[in-house]
Amino acid sequence: MAPTAKAVAKDKKLPAVPESKLKDGKRRLATRGKLILRKRIIKSKVALRRRQNLDRAERYTRTYLKLQKDVIEKAREAKKAGNIYIPAYPKVAFVVRIRGINKVAPKVKKVLRLLRLRQIGNASFVKLNKASLNMLRIAQPYITYGYPTLKTVRDLIYKRGFVKHAGKRIPITDNFVIERKLKKGYNVQCVEDMVYQIYTCGRVFKQVNNFLWPFKLNTPTGGWRKKNNHFVEGGDFGNREDKINELVQRMI
Repeated sequence: MAPTAKAVAKDKKLPAVPESKLKDGKRRLATRGKLILRKRIIKSKVALRRRQNLDRAERYTRTYLKLQKDVIEKAREAKKAGNIYIPAYPKVAFVVRIRGINKVAPKVKKVLRLLRLRQIGNASFVKLNKASLNMLRIAQPYITYGYPTLKTVRDLIYKRGFVKHAGKRIPITDNFVIERKLKKGYNVQCVEDMVYQIYTCGRVFKQVNNFLWPFKLNTPTGGWRKKNNHFVEGGDFGNREDKINELVQRMI
C-alpha cells in the first residue's frame, strides 16, 4: 500500500533542534576537557604569582628596614666617637616641570625633552650622575627636584602610575601589565619590584623607568609660591632636597 501524503509530510518534518546547534553542542563537549584544564592551569599560575609577589614584598620590606637601621647605627657610632655621620649622596631624584615653553632656549628645550618633561606638571625619576646633574643645572629655572622617600615612590606608582605598552598609556590595573613586559630578561613581575628598583636605583632602573609613563601631576594644593625665584629664596624652582616629598603629596 502506497504511503499517504500526510505520512510523507510527517517523515520530512524538520528536527526540533537545528543542525547547527547540534554541531555546536558536540564541539563544546569535545573541547570542554581542554577548557577546564586550561582554566585550572591559569588559576594555579595566578595563585603561584600571588605567593611569589607576597614573598618579594616581604623580602623588600626587610631590606628597607635593614637600610634604615644601618644609617641609624652608623650615626650613633659616629656620635659616640665624636664625629658627624654624613649619609651617602642620593642616587635618584624626582623632577617636576613647573614652567611652560614661553621664551625657552633651544638647549633647555632639548634637556626637558630628554628628561621627558614636555608639559607643566609632568614628572619623572632621574638617576643621578655627572651627566644628569649637568642636565638638571641647565634646565633648573623650569623644574624643581629633590630626593624621594620610599613612601613617595610607592604613592606615585600606586596612585599615579601608568606604563608604556605599544606606544599607549596603560594604567597599572594588575601585576600582569608589568609581568608581560618586564618578566623576561629583567625579572620584574609586580609593582613592588618596580618600587624597589626605582627607590634603590637597582640593576634594571633604566628599563623600569623607561617603562613608566611620565607622571601627570596636579597643581599643588595651595598653589605655587613664586616660580621665578629659587627655592632657597622663597620661590619654587631648583633643588629642594627632601622637601620634594611634601610637594609631591600636595600634587598627587
